[in-house]
Amino acid sequence: MSAQPTRFLTGITPSGTPHLGNYAGMMRPAIAATRTAGCENFYFLADYHALIKTQDPARIHRCTLEIAASWLACGLDPEKVTFYRQSDIPEITELTWFLTCVTGKGLLNRAHAYKAAQDKNQEAGRDLDDGVNAGLFMYPVLMAADILIFNAHKVPVGRDQIQHIEMARDIAASFNHLYGEHFTLPEALVEEQVATLAGLDGRKMSKSYDNTIPLFAPPAQLKKLIGSIVTDSRAPGEAKAVEGSALFQLYQAFATPEEVAAMAQAYADGIAWGEAKERLFACIDREIAPMRARYEDLMAHPEKVEAILQAGAEKARALAVPLVQRLRHAVGLRSLTEQAVSTDKSKSAKLALPSFKQYREKDGKFYFKLVDAQGKLLLQSLGLDSPRDAGHAIAQLQQQGAAALAALAPQIEALSDAARAEALQALAQLQAYAASE
Repeated sequence: MSAQPTRFLTGITPSGTPHLGNYAGMMRPAIAATRTAGCENFYFLADYHALIKTQDPARIHRCTLEIAASWLACGLDPEKVTFYRQSDIPEITELTWFLTCVTGKGLLNRAHAYKAAQDKNQEAGRDLDDGVNAGLFMYPVLMAADILIFNAHKVPVGRDQIQHIEMARDIAASFNHLYGEHFTLPEALVEEQVATLAGLDGRKMSKSYDNTIPLFAPPAQLKKLIGSIVTDSRAPGEAKAVEGSALFQLYQAFATPEEVAAMAQAYADGIAWGEAKERLFACIDREIAPMRARYEDLMAHPEKVEAILQAGAEKARALAVPLVQRLRHAVGLRSLTEQAVSTDKSKSAKLALPSFKQYREKDGKFYFKLVDAQGKLLLQSLGLDSPRDAGHAIAQLQQQGAAALAALAPQIEALSDAARAEALQALAQLQAYAASE
C-alpha cells in the first residue's frame, strides 16, 4: 500500500500588486516546492480574508486577478496543484460555522491580531473594540476551516502565523472529541529562511514603505525604478562594500553564483553605480521578461484565469463536498428517517469505545490520557511542550498501537504489565473501529 501524500496548503490574500520581494521571498520557492514528489499542494486566493480589511469591491476584484495571473505566470502549474478561489468553495463557510460552534471565545480572545487591535485602541484611549469587526475576531476560525476542509498536514507560515495553526489544531481536536476523528491535526511548517529583499530606500521591500518594485513592471518602468535605488556617494573607481548594499542584495536574488562573484569583484574594483544598476536591470529582466509576457496575456484575458480557477474549484470541491456531508451527518444534520434507523447503532458503538483526552494543565504543559468507555484511566502522558506534540503522540498510538506504545514510553507514565495489557487492548479496539469506518 502506498503512503498517503503529504498535503501542503498555502493561502494568498489578494490585497495588493506583487513585487520583486514577494517573488523572491515566497512565490519562487513555493512554486519550486510543488515539484516535490509525494506531495499534494493546495494554493488558494483568500478573498474572504481580504474582506476583513478591505471594503473596496474594485480593489478586491482587481487584486484577485493580479495575484492569480502572477502565480500562473511565475510557473504555478494548475495540473499539478489544486489552485482555487476561496469563495468558490461554499463548504468552507459551512465548515466555519461547524467549527465556530465548538470554539471557545476565550481562545479567540487570545488571537494576536485581535489583541494587537485592542492594545492600539487602549493606547489611543478608545474603547477596546473600536473599529474591530467580527471578521477580524473570527479570522482564526475561517483559517482553521481553510486548512481542515482538505485535512492538510502542513501549512507553510512565518513565525507570526504559528499561533493560527496551533488554534486550528485546538479547534480540530475539540470537534474530534465531540464528534469522532474527522480531522487531521495540521502542523506549521515554519519558513525560517525567507529571503527578504531591500527596497528602493534600503529598508525591507514592502508596500507599507512604498519602496517596492512591481514584479511585472514594464521594462522602462523597471529600469527607472532600479535607477532610483539609493546608493552611497562613492565615485567610480572607489571600492564599494557589498555589505548593506540594497543593489547588491537584489542582484544576488536573481543572478547565478558566478555572476554574483563577478559583481562582488566589480564592487571591489570600484564599479560605477550607473553600470551596477545596468547589470541589475539586465539580470532581473532576463528572468522576468518571459513571465511578464505570460502575465500580460492573462491580464488581457481574464476569462483564461477564471477558467483555471473554476477547474481548481471543481477539484477542490470533489474533496470538500464528501467531507462536509460526513460532518453534517456527524453533528446531527441528517434525514429524520435515517436518524431513526442509524442513530442508536452509531451512538452505542461510539459509547463503547475507549477515547483519548487532550488538555493543558496549570504548569503550562500539554497532556493526554486514554480512558475506557467507563472513564477508567488506561494510560497517562507526561507533560509535553506543545499541543502538537500531544496530537502527534495520540495519532501514533491510534495508528500503530503496540509499536507506538513502546516508542513513546519516555512520554508516558510507567505502566504495570496488567495496565499495559489493558491499554493495548483498548488501542486494538480503536484500530479495529477505524478500519471498519
